[in-house]
Amino acid sequence: MSHGEYTQNWTQSAPELLTLEGGVTVRYMRTGNGPPLVLLHTIRTQLDYFEKLVPLLSSQYEVIVLDLPGHGQSSIDDIAYTEEFFRRTTKEFITRLDLKEVTLAGESIGGVLALTVSTELPDRVTRVFSLNPYDYGEQFGGGIRRSKNGWMVGLFNIFGSYTLEPRFVTAAVMHGGFYDVQKLPEDLLTEFSNTGKREGYRGAEYTVFRHWKTWIAARQLYPRVSAPVTLIYGSDDWSNPSERIRNQKEIAHANLITIEKSGHFTALESPEKVAEIILGK
Repeated sequence: MSHGEYTQNWTQSAPELLTLEGGVTVRYMRTGNGPPLVLLHTIRTQLDYFEKLVPLLSSQYEVIVLDLPGHGQSSIDDIAYTEEFFRRTTKEFITRLDLKEVTLAGESIGGVLALTVSTELPDRVTRVFSLNPYDYGEQFGGGIRRSKNGWMVGLFNIFGSYTLEPRFVTAAVMHGGFYDVQKLPEDLLTEFSNTGKREGYRGAEYTVFRHWKTWIAARQLYPRVSAPVTLIYGSDDWSNPSERIRNQKEIAHANLITIEKSGHFTALESPEKVAEIILGK
């Protein structure tokens, strides 16, 4: 089981803990110099998801990465892990650290949160990069069911929080989000699997999947986004072209960029290209 020691493999910055309302504890890390850039990861991962992207951004930003509640080494609580809950806790995280002129960037559910959190903090958030936002789907679990191994997520609908997820299952599901599966580092995959052995972790994961419709409902907030937005999609993301165009139309100040030969986990698969977009190169 992981206790978060993996993070020191790729950064010298020491993680910290912040306790939010209701006793929810969030692990986070800060590194670099410049205006704040907050990175929000995907479901079933943690701040280490951005291990390749953070070093590319830290020369121009103070990069702040966190384990979302119920993920990584943040607390696992007996609550409903809905989009609204994650939005509320992310908002509190930013305000508690008194971050200003913030750039928000996130992938998958983090991509949705980057958009929705900005509507709660229009005076603090100045720019949004939403990568492969997870705001679509037809059945339990949402869009991940469209991936080649997404049927495995359906096991959560049968066994709930008692679902077992050995490393090969984690690998199969993660590989379903890559154009080139060789881009997923084996040691990082092992870390995701080891973190999943924490007590209550699969229960938290199950509740995120169970509340998958809240991520679709979050789209109703998109017209309220006032910050400039860049939507970044991998060419092989699980969303379809019409869903991508729909999001661009619903957001007033949005442009859309497609990264070729990249899947749903673009920050891991194409970090250099993502960094170029964020840095405006």
